[in-house]
Amino acid sequence: MIEINLIPDVKLELLRARKLRNNVISACIVITIAAVGIVVLLGLYNYGALAIADASADRSINEQSAKLKKVPDLAKTLTLQQQLASLTEMHNNKLISSRLFDIATTIIPDSPNDVTISRLTLDTESTMITIEGQAKNGYEALEVFKKTIEETKFDYGQAGIRQEPINIALEVTDGDRSYGEDSNGEKTLRFTMQFTYPLELFARTSQQGKIVAPNKYNATDSVLGVPKSLFSTANPTGGEN
Repeated sequence: MIEINLIPDVKLELLRARKLRNNVISACIVITIAAVGIVVLLGLYNYGALAIADASADRSINEQSAKLKKVPDLAKTLTLQQQLASLTEMHNNKLISSRLFDIATTIIPDSPNDVTISRLTLDTESTMITIEGQAKNGYEALEVFKKTIEETKFDYGQAGIRQEPINIALEVTDGDRSYGEDSNGEKTLRFTMQFTYPLELFARTSQQGKIVAPNKYNATDSVLGVPKSLFSTANPTGGEN
């Protein structure tokens, strides 16, 4: 038997293309349905798992809360623990303000250039020390007093290691000056002076601190007119004028 294909080649190609298209569309529909099903299943699983986890966490929280409520004076106990935990930090941040008295007794020059301090103020916020006082020897004594402050050192250690001594005054500023009479009716110079201090001066971490006054030569009249930069090269055995 002989069969003759009367359908043109173009028609055959069109039929094959349609069949392929239908197969692709069917496959896409099946894949889409499967993907949607998987997403739905995952969503249901996650929702259920999260619900179970939340329920378990809530149950655990409720159990622990019930246990804590049974602890007597819980609020007081927690407050006390917080305060105890902060004691070390508070102690380290506490300043050793008593060093101010050591400074006051160390920076007073010898007679006749001694001064009388009437008020000594420590401002920890601005790291400033303010001195109000009077000097019988006038401006000469005041200049000696200022140089004594500038040359006074703070010798200290930190963590068991001795540090290089530092100046107690970073910058000295002159304030008001006026002549008046003291309680004995004698003429005296009243003055105000301020200086900024380094943080190490009153820090509790600065251990075995000691206020060291300058040697007598550097604080006397002999060097009142000498620049401060020359102090380190001055002859320490030189006499006073």
